[in-house]
Amino acid sequence: MIYELIYTETALKQLKKLDKKTQERIILALERIRYNPFKHVRKLTGRPEYRLRVGDYRVLIRIDKGKLIILIVAVGHRKKIYNA
Repeated sequence: MIYELIYTETALKQLKKLDKKTQERIILALERIRYNPFKHVRKLTGRPEYRLRVGDYRVLIRIDKGKLIILIVAVGHRKKIYNA
């Protein structure tokens, strides 16, 4: 079972602001978790999102098990991502 990746407008804008190498690392990490996302992510306390760690960057995602969808909500540096 492969999950479908869906990006929000906000996440796409945040991803495009990053340098090419970082963008590639994040996209590769997201492609990797499509097969078994719960093995690679951690649930955030008090929020509906999960976080994927990619070096100093974090990707906030929501996972819909029923529809096999991973919704990418936000992408950013670890110091700033949780304040949004």
